Amino acid sequence: MADPKGFLTHDRELPARRPVDVRISDWREVYQDFSQEKLTKQAARCMDCGIPFCHNGCPLGNLIPEWNDLVYRTDWREAIERLHATNNFPEFTGRLCPAPCEAACVLGINSDPVAIKRVEVEIIDRAFAEGWVTPQPPAVRTGKKVAVVGSGPAGLAAAQQLTRAGHDVVVFERADRPGGLLRYGIPEFKMEKRHIERRLEQMRAEGTEFRTGVNVGVDITAAELREQFDAVVLSGGATQWRDLPATGRELKGVYQAMEYLPLSNKVQEGDYETSPVSAEGKHVVVIGGGDTGADCIGTAIRQGATSVTQLEIMPQPPRDRPGSQPWPTFPILFKMESAHEELRDGGGERVYAVSTTEFVGDADGNVRALRLVEVEGPQAGFKPIPGTEREIPAELVTLSMGFVGPEKGALLQDLAEVAGDGFYDARGNVTRDKTYMSKVDGVFVAGDMGRGQSLIVWAIAEGRAAASGVDRFLTGDTALPYPILPTARPLV
Repeated sequence: MADPKGFLTHDRELPARRPVDVRISDWREVYQDFSQEKLTKQAARCMDCGIPFCHNGCPLGNLIPEWNDLVYRTDWREAIERLHATNNFPEFTGRLCPAPCEAACVLGINSDPVAIKRVEVEIIDRAFAEGWVTPQPPAVRTGKKVAVVGSGPAGLAAAQQLTRAGHDVVVFERADRPGGLLRYGIPEFKMEKRHIERRLEQMRAEGTEFRTGVNVGVDITAAELREQFDAVVLSGGATQWRDLPATGRELKGVYQAMEYLPLSNKVQEGDYETSPVSAEGKHVVVIGGGDTGADCIGTAIRQGATSVTQLEIMPQPPRDRPGSQPWPTFPILFKMESAHEELRDGGGERVYAVSTTEFVGDADGNVRALRLVEVEGPQAGFKPIPGTEREIPAELVTLSMGFVGPEKGALLQDLAEVAGDGFYDARGNVTRDKTYMSKVDGVFVAGDMGRGQSLIVWAIAEGRAAASGVDRFLTGDTALPYPILPTARPLV
């Protein structure tokens, strides 16, 4: 452990966000630097809890008390070794994970939990700055070829593990750049894409090959993939978005979040001067109260929206952990993300317990307003409340309501024909066994494609676990770590 009295003498502290009026004028990450002195105090708050429930809260099983102690002792080199022992990409999780580890922190029972995410991201950023993150090419090549379909966090984790095990790994990505949702779903102000680029550079130096602009199932068929490779890992995510079939859905100006956000990211990549779908000078409505909705808010504000309103069908969550969500489960709480601060300071509004009934258009077929009604809670089936109907201006609407499973395109259709019954589970995800193999021999599944929409930390954990299964399938044994994944899905 670190300082035995650290949790008694130091309060939880996080780095300050840059002032709202400053940060909305650019696309850089919102947090200011955090001094080493402050960070070591945060690491010192990790207490001698006996049983570190943070381990169970983290699907990767990160060795959190160990690297907290090492940071407190300023042994940064060993800290990154312990962090990388369980997590291929802590620079991603440290910025994007909602931190179920912190929700499970024992200190959080009656105080503020340890700032685990902040310690994590500071370790990896220092490691890159010091040059400690170097390629780890395999000493011996097996001659086995593995195809990884999808380059999101699950695919990248599986690819890196399998490359280091000595296999020849090719990652196929249908977009023009690797990264999946990390690349085109996460705005630059949440994670600058330089963090992806330096990992890709490391992976290429280790021997992983990336082929972009390839739509697997169309440009190369499932049969061809299985013929050319000894094993296949499906890690294409749960990209089938949830729609809102209200009257007027066909109007111009109503977009899915994943139609809107990637264009803004392409501006940051230099592909466009301005986004083809811009919020500049428009009244924007974001439907959906989750992280993707917050990403749309921050993007619209930076593009110069006239107003932004966020709608959520659920009631406003409580600010403190309710009795129905006891420690160490992940509680659903009211959050004030950086985009919500920007919304509040700009006069925008977060509206809860409402449902959209109609998109109203103008004579040219463009959306101009949105009609909504207040609803009772989920226990009442979101029943509309009479007399609460109203109309709000809406010239750009983004639907940020999550995803319902993997796209059933040519790739999965062809594999389903080979597998027969049982290729999909009851939720429409691809079925896999305890080794992460699907019903098709040699075809493995990792991440949201098999799990359903979930967290980045789950994706990395499953990518690592699937890599272990693939390695054993190809060689009869494996030295790759197999994460012991929690059986209970976190409530996020």
